[in-house]
Amino acid sequence: MTTPTLATQVTTQATIQATIPTKSYTLASVAALLIGSFAYAIGLYNADMALNEKGYYLIVLLFGLFSMVSVQKAVRDEREGIQTSKIYTRICWASSAIAISLLIIGLYNAQLLLSEKGFYAMAYTLSIFSVVVMQKNIRDKACANKTDTGLIQDTDIELEE
Repeated sequence: MTTPTLATQVTTQATIQATIPTKSYTLASVAALLIGSFAYAIGLYNADMALNEKGYYLIVLLFGLFSMVSVQKAVRDEREGIQTSKIYTRICWASSAIAISLLIIGLYNAQLLLSEKGFYAMAYTLSIFSVVVMQKNIRDKACANKTDTGLIQDTDIELEE
């Protein structure tokens, strides 16, 4: 096993610093998820729909959030060289497409004003985008902590030699 050189460690440290999300970026993504999800939920609560229709739209939101987190994880795993089966990745992409399609079909067939349909579409879009960003932030922080700890250990080993 080779010991990393100082240049490699400095380059790795610079890469880590570039990928660690700032607190403001993290808070903005959390705020976007909360705003999108709560706006969607408040819209459902105030809507003049049957209870089963409200339940449909709620499940479509939850399914969309979960499927987008799964897509982000699968894509990130592949990018980092973590073994991911092709069938899992395809299922993630398919479930995301199905969730979005269910919302589009539901809104197309709903007896709602066009402004209400647009409201639900925008709240849904904000929610699924922000959940992907939040998942990326969580993953970036975990990767940086793991790599940062490894750098400290590598530096200590190199200095002792």
